[in-house]
Amino acid sequence: MSRNTDGGPKGGAHPMATGVTAQSPGGEAVPDRLKAVQDLCDRGEALDAIMRVVGPGGRDSAFDTEVLSGPLGARMDLAVKRGAARRRELLTLLRPYLGGVDAGVKRELPVARRLICHLIEHRPDDELVDGETLTKVVAAAAEPSKRIRKGLRWYADLPFRDELPAELYRLKRADMVPVTHIDDIVWVGGKLRITGFAYLAGLSVRSRRFNRATVVLRGPRWLPPVRLRTRRVLAPEATHTAREPGCNYDWSGFSAELNPWALRWRGAVRGVVHAARRRMRRRPAVRDATTWRAEIVFWSRGARATGLLRGASVGRSERPAGRKLRSGLWARPVWTSDRALQVALQPNRAELTGVTVDEDRLGLQIFLPDRAVTKGHARLGGHRIAAEFTPSGKGTEVLISLAVPALLQEKDGRRLWVEPKGDPAASVMLGDLANTRTTVADREITVLGDRRDRVVISAHRIRPVIVSAVWEGQTLVLKGDYPDAPGSRSLTLRHRSGLSYLIPMERSGEDFTVRITPAAMDRFGESVPLSSGTWNMTVRHPSGEIVPVRMEHASLETLDEEPRVLGGHAFRMISTRFDVPVVMSEEERPADEKGVAGTHVLRRVFYPAQRTEPLNDATVYVVNDGRLYADSVRAVYEERLRRGDDREHIWIVKDGAFVPPGPATVVRAGSREHHAALARSRYIVTNAFLPVWFRSREGQVVVQTWNGTPAKHIGNDQAHMNRDPRPPIWHRQAAEVRGWDVLLSQSPWATPVLRQAFGYQGEVLESGLPRNDVLTSPDRDELAAAVRARLGLAEGKRVILYAPTWRDYDRKNAMVKLDLAKAREALGADHELLVRAHPMQATPAVPDIARDVTTYPDIADLLLVTDVLVTDYSSVMFDFAVTGRPIVLYGYDLAKYATKRGLYVDLPEIAPGPVLSTSTDVVEALRSIDEVAAAHADRYDTFRATFVPRDDGKATARVVDHIFS
Repeated sequence: MSRNTDGGPKGGAHPMATGVTAQSPGGEAVPDRLKAVQDLCDRGEALDAIMRVVGPGGRDSAFDTEVLSGPLGARMDLAVKRGAARRRELLTLLRPYLGGVDAGVKRELPVARRLICHLIEHRPDDELVDGETLTKVVAAAAEPSKRIRKGLRWYADLPFRDELPAELYRLKRADMVPVTHIDDIVWVGGKLRITGFAYLAGLSVRSRRFNRATVVLRGPRWLPPVRLRTRRVLAPEATHTAREPGCNYDWSGFSAELNPWALRWRGAVRGVVHAARRRMRRRPAVRDATTWRAEIVFWSRGARATGLLRGASVGRSERPAGRKLRSGLWARPVWTSDRALQVALQPNRAELTGVTVDEDRLGLQIFLPDRAVTKGHARLGGHRIAAEFTPSGKGTEVLISLAVPALLQEKDGRRLWVEPKGDPAASVMLGDLANTRTTVADREITVLGDRRDRVVISAHRIRPVIVSAVWEGQTLVLKGDYPDAPGSRSLTLRHRSGLSYLIPMERSGEDFTVRITPAAMDRFGESVPLSSGTWNMTVRHPSGEIVPVRMEHASLETLDEEPRVLGGHAFRMISTRFDVPVVMSEEERPADEKGVAGTHVLRRVFYPAQRTEPLNDATVYVVNDGRLYADSVRAVYEERLRRGDDREHIWIVKDGAFVPPGPATVVRAGSREHHAALARSRYIVTNAFLPVWFRSREGQVVVQTWNGTPAKHIGNDQAHMNRDPRPPIWHRQAAEVRGWDVLLSQSPWATPVLRQAFGYQGEVLESGLPRNDVLTSPDRDELAAAVRARLGLAEGKRVILYAPTWRDYDRKNAMVKLDLAKAREALGADHELLVRAHPMQATPAVPDIARDVTTYPDIADLLLVTDVLVTDYSSVMFDFAVTGRPIVLYGYDLAKYATKRGLYVDLPEIAPGPVLSTSTDVVEALRSIDEVAAAHADRYDTFRATFVPRDDGKATARVVDHIFS
């Protein structure tokens, strides 16, 4: 398919297509200049460095348009938000550039950029630097749905409309970019049916009236476009997924049908023209593919917009099937790398007809129809390989022989090409041949078709391949082939957050079966649903290699991808990225709670109305936004139940994470009931910030238990909280803290630290932390035995818990810094090693020699069974000090952490145990922990007296007596 050059000469005329990349007058290609600017902006380089690369305005209209619409425009918005000094720098550097930019370029910019450029050029410095002029425009432009209509024209609803020319606010083509989404692409009755939705953000589509749409396929410029028969259909999911509150896109759906005959005759005409051109150059005619890009043109409420069809739903629409129109000719809907839909009319110039494996050679037989060729070669990825060409009947047979040992060294799959002498390279298609997998020891060589049916050859560790996925009641049963060596294996379901589950794989010869109960997964003895999101499937090989699971291509057509609603969640087994099986989980929500529109109504209409209703004598409990049943909040709840407090108790639960014991009412986080509970309950007990929409009302009591005594800087004491202007989180915290009525403190030392960090002036209750009462409970031995059984810990073994805090500057690092292999070797089998990462840190990669307890709900339970704690700058050191058991501090990055994050304490001076900088030193300390503990006994006593004087097992009683009696 031929392509137009985006950039034309100044004045709007388009140059003749030459196949040469557009260049600036200086000789540098426009895309290269744009990429250089984008790279500088991404790295956060200074604005003067960026403007040196941009250069003077007016040299190239195409470049000026792209850079102002893209990276430079985004940097302008950022500078406006960063305060007066940045705005002054912006004016100084940008005005000379804008003075040289062609006026026509500025007129066609997106409306917000157009308005900002106009203000910079025409308004005085004092107004733009010290006033709110630019800030108002940038803030308003963040909501592109603000549009108004005058007659048959649409305008942006941005500031200063009464002061500036109306033409500045008129929406141009750059502003009328539709939001599109494809739900399904399927062949029905020989025709290609495309369904989805398309709308302009901010323009509601409530009915079919004055609402037309046409899907158009555009190919090479001289071929007439293909207009598909299109009708509008009801698509309420468009409203649910929209980003604009208050808009209704229910009738933005469309259904379009394509008769492939329209492609065939156009492709035939193009083939004749191309054949004539090749013959004029004394070359034989070659059948070539013709590609059309899919666009949608629609008219809605007087606005006309055109845009590419983009955005496939996960699953079947990602892998649309091709249709064989006749022998060797296919119509294939395909996706580009930027998720745009195209339809290709593709002749199979080379088809794979056979695959053989003979000792150490892989043989491939390929047929070239309608061509008699005697010479040429093949390519496997970027490698040129020999091929034998033999004319036969109505074509040419090609034989390729590949060395198996060489293939086994390859790491990536490679596409197979054939290059007959004098002809363009032809991608080898799988055609009617089945996929081939050949086992070689513990590896396999696969010859597969990709989503476009092109042959890909790869070698890798033997992979499990699912051939059947069937729901049996609440169980998803996966069956497939896995011809690896015998032995036990487990399927790993892993979430993008790092959370994972191991599920036994039942093996019988080369067959396997896996049974998944997504609504009832075992988490340390509790039954919980798979949390919302995508769960990938892998298998850990005995060598330690992580082996991905794949879908059998022949099974994709019949794969059941419909959702199953089980216990408040909808689960789907789908194949994404063509043959990658995943399980998707999503909380079930009523239609009026979905999307931005639903939450907008709940927050702006329903919640304010509920705040006017009388308060109920109820208590809402929230831990980490509803993710856990744990912490001091749990202790307060259980103490009230023990006392027989029969008032209403409401637990906020996110994503079905837990079911609280006792008579509590469970409310789903984000639901209508959640908003009502926070609006009308007299008491709210939480350990973290409440939702941003919550505002405490007269008569409510908000009890903030917080997360413990901080060792590292928190709140206003962090460096970024003191920037000018203040970051959004500063304002968020200020609004949150104003609603607190009581803040719990663990000690007199912690009270002033918490007050300063939060700017809190209200009541502080130095009660100690309720969550630590369990550590000194008379029943702690029985409770510890139950936790040991839940974790599968053997009696009599010493338990070492490694629980580091998170690093702001290294959050995605999943490496366990403590050398667990050396610890296991040094300590022997009579020690249990537990690893618990911070929730803000990437889930750790814990080897089998230790136990990953990161997802265990309540760390207080873990402290019950821990004999030695290894930590760094975490508040867990203060909690564990209540037990009197040894603490080792592993501060491998102490200096760096103290500089970047900041610490309230001088650890080497006050630590209750040794502060060590290497893993070797930590392991050595653990080997002689009794002697180490004895050497630090005095410091340990001082530490406890300073930081945990009130943690005497009665903290919860003090809180309940003070708040609820």
